[in-house]
Amino acid sequence: MNTAEVGDALALVNATLNATSAVALATGFYFIRRKVVDNHRRAMLTAVGASVLFLMFYVTRVLLTGTHEFAGEGLARTVYLSVLISHMALAVVVVPFVVRLLYLAHRERFAEHKRLARFVFPVWAYVSVTGLVVYILLYQIYGYA
Repeated sequence: MNTAEVGDALALVNATLNATSAVALATGFYFIRRKVVDNHRRAMLTAVGASVLFLMFYVTRVLLTGTHEFAGEGLARTVYLSVLISHMALAVVVVPFVVRLLYLAHRERFAEHKRLARFVFPVWAYVSVTGLVVYILLYQIYGYA
């Protein structure tokens, strides 16, 4: 397996981790709405684990293969870049808030955790879903240059 093939495999792993995070977030939301706190905690820790693994594999892939140019043109390129830029910006912004949520939950400061999670959850979910969309556009629909 050459470097490009490893990079492509890691990109697929990362897409899977983004999907796992999105499903875990939705599952965690479902459980907390039903006040099943233990299942909520497990789902959210799964989302955190998937996100941490994503970051590790993403950095590894970029170090191995660099970034890839989007092969689409016109409206497709505009849509792709809009999704990519919002995904990247919000991915950076959400990290300290997720760390804060973990801290608050660990300290059993659930009222603060709940207030903050109302804002962080949709951003984190958006980042997870758009990560999968970026992969599909870049690797599956348009290939890469």
